[in-house]
Amino acid sequence: MDTELIPEGGMPGAETLRRSVDFVLGTLLVMAGAIVITEGSEQPYLVLGLLFGFAALYYWGSFFLDPAATWSIFVWLLVLTLLWVVLLPIEPLAVYLVFPMFFLYLNAFPDYRGVTAVVGATLVAIFAQWPLLTPGTVVGPTLAALVTIAIFFSFRRMWLAHMEREQLFRELLQTRHQLAATEREAGMVAERQRIAHEIHDTLAQGLSSIQMLLHVAEQEVNSGASGNAIRHIELARGTAAENLSEARAMIAALQPASLTESSLENALQRIAESCSIPEVAVTLEGAVQPLPMRVEATLLRIAQGAMGNVEKHSQATRAKLTLTYEPDEVRLDVVDHGVGFVPADVAARPAGLGHIGLDAMRSRAKEVGGTLSVESEPGLGTAVSVAIPIRSVDSNKADLKGSE
Repeated sequence: MDTELIPEGGMPGAETLRRSVDFVLGTLLVMAGAIVITEGSEQPYLVLGLLFGFAALYYWGSFFLDPAATWSIFVWLLVLTLLWVVLLPIEPLAVYLVFPMFFLYLNAFPDYRGVTAVVGATLVAIFAQWPLLTPGTVVGPTLAALVTIAIFFSFRRMWLAHMEREQLFRELLQTRHQLAATEREAGMVAERQRIAHEIHDTLAQGLSSIQMLLHVAEQEVNSGASGNAIRHIELARGTAAENLSEARAMIAALQPASLTESSLENALQRIAESCSIPEVAVTLEGAVQPLPMRVEATLLRIAQGAMGNVEKHSQATRAKLTLTYEPDEVRLDVVDHGVGFVPADVAARPAGLGHIGLDAMRSRAKEVGGTLSVESEPGLGTAVSVAIPIRSVDSNKADLKGSE
């Protein structure tokens, strides 16, 4: 495991371990001093001075030295070790100080250097008792060294594993946030595209119709046919009013305004009446079935987009909208007798405001499980057909219930 996982200042819990070592060392020093005073010693003042110096140096370094200052820590430990070595032949109880010293070495250098220092201190503690060596004087320091190494590195490994899990958890959270941001961005893009299609199929088409109707009215006024001009102006006013309703419905995230007060067939009829094409027929075939609002809105938007294309591009004088209810699908056909075009040429153009209509209609049909096809040849007119399977309609029954 990578030691870089350990946060600045050491492993969590290391401070508690150091303070525990401080307490143990302080207890041993107080006991050694008490024994020197009560039981006497050949050089009591020297022993007490060394013990006091050892304690002062130890606690000064423990509380004030920066653990990251490697050289300062090294010098501090070296001086402590030298004081301890001087104490050993004078005061035999000093041998017990080796146990907290082990933790100091390993905490300062948690690698082969710390282990080497522990081994060296163990040998010093053993041979300092020469010539009174016994199995106990050998096993005691050796066992203490092994237990200290095992405790320290087990503790260290446990925290490294804990920190690694925390790092993986943070990376997982970061990945989830990035995924959520990506999904949110994708949703925003899709929503922008939907709104662009909505505006194109409603406001843009309506404004285009108004422009054409007013242009025709202007020509009729100039030619003296004021009666027809008034009729076209009235149609333009009606289209403007409907566009205003569409805009309000769009802002309020409602269903198409033309469907709130009437049926889909009547809404198609109003599209035909507001169109500048001289002859537009609306035909209904098959037994009428209730459709989900989402499906009706899709068919209406496609009809608006298709008729907008007829007005702007076809130069047609006749067009026909046919809504067909069949047992397995509902279909809308928009046919004109205009100049026609080559569908492959239009498909090859880059998307843009000038010809977003066909892409928008295909996207709308796909959203409800339907398909849209375009048939056209130069000079032979154009037919746009959208078919939505009944199974897709059935799957949207919740939408129908919500619209009731």
